[in-house]
Amino acid sequence: MIEAVKGARDILPEEIGRWQFVEAGARATFELYGFHEIRTPIFESTELFLRGIGEGSDIVAKEMYTFADRKGRSLTLRPENTAPVARAYIEHGMRRRSEVERLYYIGPMFRYERPQKGRMRQFHQTGVEVFGSDHPAVDAETLEMLLAFLARLGLKELDLVLNSVGCPRCRSDYRAVLLRHLGPHEPVLCDDCHRRLQANPLRCFDCKVPADRETMAAAPAILDHLCAACREHFGRVRSYLDDFGISYRVDGRLMRGLDYYRRTAFEVLAPGLGAQNALLGGGRYDGLVEDLGGPPVPGFGFAVGLERLVMSLPGSAVLPDGAPDVVMVASGEAAIGRALSLARGLRRSGRRVVLDPLPGKSLKSQMRRANDLKARYALILGEREVAQGLLTLKRLADGIQVTIGEGDLETTLAGAARA
Repeated sequence: MIEAVKGARDILPEEIGRWQFVEAGARATFELYGFHEIRTPIFESTELFLRGIGEGSDIVAKEMYTFADRKGRSLTLRPENTAPVARAYIEHGMRRRSEVERLYYIGPMFRYERPQKGRMRQFHQTGVEVFGSDHPAVDAETLEMLLAFLARLGLKELDLVLNSVGCPRCRSDYRAVLLRHLGPHEPVLCDDCHRRLQANPLRCFDCKVPADRETMAAAPAILDHLCAACREHFGRVRSYLDDFGISYRVDGRLMRGLDYYRRTAFEVLAPGLGAQNALLGGGRYDGLVEDLGGPPVPGFGFAVGLERLVMSLPGSAVLPDGAPDVVMVASGEAAIGRALSLARGLRRSGRRVVLDPLPGKSLKSQMRRANDLKARYALILGEREVAQGLLTLKRLADGIQVTIGEGDLETTLAGAARA
């Protein structure tokens, strides 16, 4: 038997309602704020991620699925979607269409990492990107939208954590301060942190090794080394959030794992997820579009893993049940032919109908099947119904059934639904 590849999984019909609930909530919320959906390819030129994410990041160094095509070009399955969306923004001249462009996406991403609860090698994200404005109101309103989306899903007791990671100017000064702090500890840092020291020492804040985490916990906070413009920007973001009545906490050592972030960076933590409790994250990336060959356009966005959202849904979430309105229960070839015609008419009126043409199955076994599917009604066509040109409609919730003529079917279903 061939099984799914490690780190990838099937999403089965019995759980798909949870996914559809999350995806529908994302679309409904984001579109209220003027966002439009975009779909990018699942593979891109490797150079896009080298330039966009940064060669010093763990994603590029250890987690990308990269391969050569038949012409020797290096391609990568997308490990995240901000760089591809930025590439599409540049390639299709979206700036000419709108000074501020709001985009959202839903789809699979790929990273080679150890599979664990809520983290897979093929995983799914929904996220948003706002291009065209560096105003702190964009940061605050996008965060307010994010929390509205999570509230729509019924997620509560979340912890919004904010930081500012500065701009290239103040971050350069902070880098020197951080290297001075790490210098005495360099001999005992892990191999990954030795690599990070050369490429981007701020990445050391991402280390999971306990001893290194203690070292980084004692490091100077970047908030104490921001330039005046970055301090003002962060203060205004916080002021807007205060006006919204949104609670948050500031963590001067929060760093996102991608090199393109500027100024605002954030995470949302969910205590119920255990040790790996980061539900999602994002921030501002004002230099990304320019780094990818486009104009100097600012950006802000976030991405959230759907696996983690689906795991976190409360029991009170009202999920689509996917149950059919009617199951056709037909005995014999004549009944199946008649059932086909009836099912077609019901579907054209917008009803979900299941017809399993199994002539050898008894009416009793077909009724069990209707109950297993949690159908609302069974439409029975036995020998008596076929001979007399009648239909028996049974409401499965209480077992009440009526015998009617074919012309009365729609009226009876409509009336039963209102009862």
